Amino acid sequence: MQTGYPLDSPKNTTVQPVPGDEEFFCKWILYYEVGLSRVRIWDLAIFVPNFIFFLFMLVQFNRARLKLRATSSPIFATFFSLVVLNVLISLIRCIVSMTVNASLAAGDYADKVLWIIVRFFLLSTEMSVVIFGLAFGHLESKTSIRRVLLATSCISLAFSVSQGALEFVSPDESFHVHTKDYDLFGHGGMMFWFVSSIVFASVYAIVTLLPWSRLRDRLALPTKKNFYYYVGILSGLNGIQCVGSGLLLYHLTECGLCIVDITTLLYYTLLTPFVYYTFLSDFFSVAQPVLLFSYKSQVDDSGEEESVSLPHQHSFSSLKADSDYIYQANGFYDSTQLDSSSTPIHPLYAVSLRSPDSVTGYSISSVNADHSVTFQQ
Repeated sequence: MQTGYPLDSPKNTTVQPVPGDEEFFCKWILYYEVGLSRVRIWDLAIFVPNFIFFLFMLVQFNRARLKLRATSSPIFATFFSLVVLNVLISLIRCIVSMTVNASLAAGDYADKVLWIIVRFFLLSTEMSVVIFGLAFGHLESKTSIRRVLLATSCISLAFSVSQGALEFVSPDESFHVHTKDYDLFGHGGMMFWFVSSIVFASVYAIVTLLPWSRLRDRLALPTKKNFYYYVGILSGLNGIQCVGSGLLLYHLTECGLCIVDITTLLYYTLLTPFVYYTFLSDFFSVAQPVLLFSYKSQVDDSGEEESVSLPHQHSFSSLKADSDYIYQANGFYDSTQLDSSSTPIHPLYAVSLRSPDSVTGYSISSVNADHSVTFQQ
């Protein structure tokens, strides 16, 4: 005897309820397509900021090209090339992802491979910036720059290969779309994301704290505060990402997906502009490029010469290289700034810090006379 309920009829046996997690906004936004197009909101959110920055780079390209020709330091060309390459790769990934059908196997593979490639270049850039800063004394050597890029590329390649293997062999269930039966890019899974975020957050935190440690007297550390802002922000971003992936890994709350969505969006849209603003904007904003080893008296805003300070811990020269714009500030850390009032400076050393034009009429005898007067006082 039939009950008459429509759900018991054979025609309705194939109807499956949509899993509740599919309605969760932070997962829905990763795969929702605009209208009948294949353009996903997530890809569009990453594409627009990168495209705006790409237009900015186009406007600045001629000026940047002239500035790069005028400098003898290869580090600027290296940084500029990394920035341009990152923007282009990110735009290509977004365009391909918006044109292919991710529900098909070929489209799914293409989308994930491009995600891994973008991550490879971004990771290489972020680590290269840090290593360049910690190895500041060797920045003027093209051979050293190539070695740094090779080392960071090998580390990034190992990271990307591991991420890709986990992504294709063991995709994370948190990123499976049941309604379309395909997997979103899960960044290698929550365990991989959780562990790698802990490692990067710890390393960047250690670098950030170096100026306040005893190692500052033994290492030639960058003096520019922007470098430590850069490393500190990366440490915080990875730390927050660690929290989000940990919440998903241990199934504590779905809000972990919202956290990793926000950190991912910030990383893939703002890292490249942040590198440009932090390490290249000062150089490109200078009216005339400073020649390598140019003699120039440092003058503060009041028109008077600044007190003698060391631009680098292990350098006792006032010669300023172009790469000082990236990692070196006019002064040093407040705790290690030379105090001219408490430490006497030999007049010959003071003269050596001036430009040749400013020492006209200055002789050794006059230096000795001034020196004797100083000691008599």
